[in-house]
Amino acid sequence: MPIVAQSTETADWVSRFADDVIEESERRAPGKATSLATAPVVVVASGLSPSGPIHLGNLREVMTPHLVADEIRRRGRQVRHLISWDDYDRYRKVPSGVPGVDESWAEHIGKPLTSVPAPKGSAYPNWAEHFKAAMVESLAELGVEFDGISQTAQYTSGVYREQILHAIRHRADIDAILDQYRTKKAPAKKQQQKPLDEAELEAEEGSGAASEDDGSGGNVGYFPYKPYCGNCEKDLTTVTSYDDDTTELTYACTACGFSETVRLNEFNRGKLVWKVDWPMRWAYEGVVFEPSGVDHSSPGSSFQVGGQIVGIFGGQQPIGPMYAFVGISGMAKMSSSRGGVPTAADALKIMEPQILRWLYARRRPNQSFKIAFDQEIQRLYDEWDKLDAKVTDGSALPADIAAHSRAVGTAAGELPRTPRPLPYRTLASVADITAGHEDQALRILSELDPSDPLTALDEARPRYDKAEAWINTHVPADQRTIVRDEPDADLLKSLDEASQQSLSLLLDGLADNWSLDGLTHLVYGVPKVQAGFPTDATPKELPAEIKSAQRAFFALLYHLLVGRDTGPRLPTLLLAVGQERVRTLLGK
Repeated sequence: MPIVAQSTETADWVSRFADDVIEESERRAPGKATSLATAPVVVVASGLSPSGPIHLGNLREVMTPHLVADEIRRRGRQVRHLISWDDYDRYRKVPSGVPGVDESWAEHIGKPLTSVPAPKGSAYPNWAEHFKAAMVESLAELGVEFDGISQTAQYTSGVYREQILHAIRHRADIDAILDQYRTKKAPAKKQQQKPLDEAELEAEEGSGAASEDDGSGGNVGYFPYKPYCGNCEKDLTTVTSYDDDTTELTYACTACGFSETVRLNEFNRGKLVWKVDWPMRWAYEGVVFEPSGVDHSSPGSSFQVGGQIVGIFGGQQPIGPMYAFVGISGMAKMSSSRGGVPTAADALKIMEPQILRWLYARRRPNQSFKIAFDQEIQRLYDEWDKLDAKVTDGSALPADIAAHSRAVGTAAGELPRTPRPLPYRTLASVADITAGHEDQALRILSELDPSDPLTALDEARPRYDKAEAWINTHVPADQRTIVRDEPDADLLKSLDEASQQSLSLLLDGLADNWSLDGLTHLVYGVPKVQAGFPTDATPKELPAEIKSAQRAFFALLYHLLVGRDTGPRLPTLLLAVGQERVRTLLGK
């Protein structure tokens, strides 16, 4: 029996996986977990290839084990979350849309990512470190605790030397496993939920028995190891001979023609092919839990084949779910080898860490979801604020409470949060209207609730800064709000009596309703009063024509204030413009 009771939150996927991981960890070390002090450290893992911008789909590779690891820590167990940086992978192609990169980078295709120059202007020494740094910074902001392992450091320092030699001694066994899949007819390709990641693309390159992952070794038959060329540094090499007794290996480079003979028991410039490399690491690190993307989980792919190869290294395949596609509002799919895809850093510019954590925590790994960079972000924040209120008053459901708890903090404590979390859509409207003038922003925000006025803009930060960044970077210029300098005299002269009356009713009520709630009540109430109903009449008590009248009234106000049919929410817009200017623009 586990030494820590299983979770009773059966609706929470994180708790259920934590139960499974603890049980599997104890199964692998029977009799050792007599107390928390003697329980084995639970190892969970993620793998990231810094081949380009590390996008929000890749982030699920980290957040899934992070959330499970954090739940296990909350139960008092020791956990090690490994992030394996696959920076010794080959540079496959030049990604488009990356600043400081042009087609001259094509000359580096085939080199390890750590041997490729960083984009021009970068402060980092190579390609891998450049893209790794942004992700490390984002993970810190998200509260993700991890141990990073550079595969370049592991391979070039000889850490895996015995594992490499072991794989080569057992290459016939590995070849027999791979052969089970080579002889099967390849299934018809289906549209992927998300593109293959770098490692899987590398594994699928080539054809037949000569593909990279098959490890064709020229004159030596199957060979699960790829040297990087000692002259051009590329992996376009073929092993031409190998002696098992002396470990003497000869290879030739098809890129530059260089050839050399080395002793593999003292050679550190090469790596195991992917479908052997991954299960080797499972065994070496003792990984208990690691999720895999849909690209790794189809028959014959890395995770499935690795489950058989890992036994050659004396290890066991990790448990873990297949995780589904993460999309972006307005974008069909993401690929790290293509520029312009949103990263965690991009998301954190416009949303607080709690919101981004919540998106990954509230959906089971096999459920796809989208991250909003468009107007939907306002609805997302409304949804979050409603949940926050329900958690506070105790009316939230258990699964929602669990997701909220995992979003706002970790076992180490709560993440920093905005002291006064005003509605995101309100903050965005204020940022839009004030265009960087903080004194004006503070004036407007302090008038939202006269009974509890905001006294400093820092009280609304960082949420205000996120909303301002969203307005400045994701709202097209033609949708930005520019308040009129002068009244629209022609429009004011053309108004009929009913329209003039509606403006008078609004202006008469401004002073007594100068707050967000008061103005909301006022602007929705004017058409009701004109139709002979009280301002507090509910929609059920009103005829359908009232909605049409409200829309027409709102359109009139927008035209008079900003010269368009629509704009920010009218109560916020009125506060932003100010009473005197509103009166001027509305003709009084």
